[in-house]
Amino acid sequence: AKLSRTQHSKIPFNKDISCFNGNIMWLVIAVGLVRAYLARGSYHGLYYSIEKPLNVCPLCHIPGIVPSSVVLTGFQVMSRVFLTWAVTHSVREVRWTVCYYFVTAWTVTEIIRYSFYTFSLLNHLPYLIKWARYTFFIVLYPMGVTGELLTIYAALPYVQKTGLYSVTLPNKYNFSFDYYTFLILIMISYIPLFPQLYFHMIRQRKKVLGHVEDYSKVE
Repeated sequence: AKLSRTQHSKIPFNKDISCFNGNIMWLVIAVGLVRAYLARGSYHGLYYSIEKPLNVCPLCHIPGIVPSSVVLTGFQVMSRVFLTWAVTHSVREVRWTVCYYFVTAWTVTEIIRYSFYTFSLLNHLPYLIKWARYTFFIVLYPMGVTGELLTIYAALPYVQKTGLYSVTLPNKYNFSFDYYTFLILIMISYIPLFPQLYFHMIRQRKKVLGHVEDYSKVE
């Protein structure tokens, strides 16, 4: 059945609003990072300046709101929610260490991503934004993953010492869970998963920018 004029206009409008809101929230984090750094002259303690918006932003990038691969988007969302809540929010000590690596990488990546989606939906995509979308990830993705792994690694001693989220035997459910071991397994899971995401973006870059670069060489 054909969509009515109202229904047809509502779909892109909702996507526009979602992309615009996502961009605004990541811009809030970016401004918070810059202001905190200028005020302190150091990256230490920056987490507290962007804690509230950071707790919300990873949930914005979900399948259906922005046009991405469901599997890859799901992996990114789960890893970001996990890093934000189960590690950084739960282990206060890591907020003073290396979490600013992944926060900075996420922020720049998402501002570029949401700008790309917004302008694409408006049918007015500047080449500079397209180029940034398929180029900056070459540095930002490894930077983000490095920050995530270092943050988990920094949390390990505190998790082991306090028994955070761990369940020991005996208990009435006859069930045990070692959060320390779980974090190590999460770190190991990056070995097969990250290359898939990274090389997917490499292939996308060749597909989207390859013909433009080839044309420029001919010129």
